[in-house]
Amino acid sequence: MYKWIITLALAALPVVAQAQATRLQSLETTDSGREWLAVGRLDVDGTGFCTGALIAPDLVLTAAHCLYDKHTKQRIDPTRIEFLAGWRRGAASAYRPVRRAVEHPGYRFDGDVSADRVRNDVALLQLQQPIRNTTVIPFETGHQPRTGESVGVVSYAHDRAEAPSLQRICPIMARQQGVLVMSCDVDFGSSGAPVFSFEGNHPRIVSVVSAKAEVEGARVALGSSLEDTLALLRTELEADRNPASRTLPRVNRSTSGNTGISGAKFVKP
Repeated sequence: MYKWIITLALAALPVVAQAQATRLQSLETTDSGREWLAVGRLDVDGTGFCTGALIAPDLVLTAAHCLYDKHTKQRIDPTRIEFLAGWRRGAASAYRPVRRAVEHPGYRFDGDVSADRVRNDVALLQLQQPIRNTTVIPFETGHQPRTGESVGVVSYAHDRAEAPSLQRICPIMARQQGVLVMSCDVDFGSSGAPVFSFEGNHPRIVSVVSAKAEVEGARVALGSSLEDTLALLRTELEADRNPASRTLPRVNRSTSGNTGISGAKFVKP
């Protein structure tokens, strides 16, 4: 369901001190899922689904490749996408169709699978109407985490389509050209799932899931960078409302602390 499988052949993946990754915890009950109601399932044109998260009453963050039909390679009409906030066991805390959607301007769906494609795999969806439900609280966003830092993921997947699951701890194994390599358990349908940092008083979204991969036989998740990206997407969304105002901000990407990814072997989905 809108997920890439990429095999990485990394010659020198950094060895970092890592916390033990925790197992998935189902959030199918009201009590367990209460904190995560702003994570929802994105039903895409009746053919599949992704995961998305509310970052404002009318804005959902997800992966850019969720906006494309994987067979025709064409962009899906965003009004045929619906956000089901807190979806579990046949009911959601809020239902909202999407009004418009923008993706990172550097993202290319029908191209070579590469670090650039994963790094830019971010989209922002504007809902038809804001969600004003007091139990569905949009998440704040934060800075990209460091290598070795523990993050968490809340996601749906093909084998857990009716309720999300939380993996509270999955360490960052590497940061490579803006791509996060994480020991997180994701699968088809997890595309666009929010990656959370738990530093501070409440969780903040620091990345979104773009793909699953393998490193030396071990399953990992690849996350897109949010550095500079959200400001860019908000500008794109405003330009989509008013094309005459299209002026994109300048983006400077920092690669400090990243190891090279030139030895990676990417296989097309």
